[in-house]
Amino acid sequence: MDDIDLEEVAAELKAKAADLRARIAELTKVVDADATIGFGKRIGDGTIQAIQQMEDTSAAESLQRTLNEVEAAQTRLRAGTFGRCVVCGEPIPAARLEFRPWAATCVQHAG
Repeated sequence: MDDIDLEEVAAELKAKAADLRARIAELTKVVDADATIGFGKRIGDGTIQAIQQMEDTSAAESLQRTLNEVEAAQTRLRAGTFGRCVVCGEPIPAARLEFRPWAATCVQHAG
C-alpha cells in the first residue's frame, strides 16, 4: 500500500463513478412522450429496436454493478480500509489495485 497514492486513487474513483453515472443515464434516458416506435415496412425493424433496448438494459445493469463497486471502494477509502481484502483482511496487491482500483478482494477471494 505504501506505493499507492491514495489521493490519486480517490480522484480516479471519482472520475470513474462520474463516467459510469453518465453512461448509465444515457442508456436509461426516458424516451420523449411524442416519440413513436417506427416499424418500417418490415416486421424485423421493431424486433431490432426491441433487441437494442434489451442490450441497453443489460449494459446499464452491468455498469450499475461496477458503479456500486466503485462507490464501495470510495467508502473503504474514507474508512481507511481501502486496499485490504473484505474477506480475509490481507492487503490487496498493488498491481491489482492499479488495474482495478475498486477491487474489494485479494486475488485468492476474487472468484
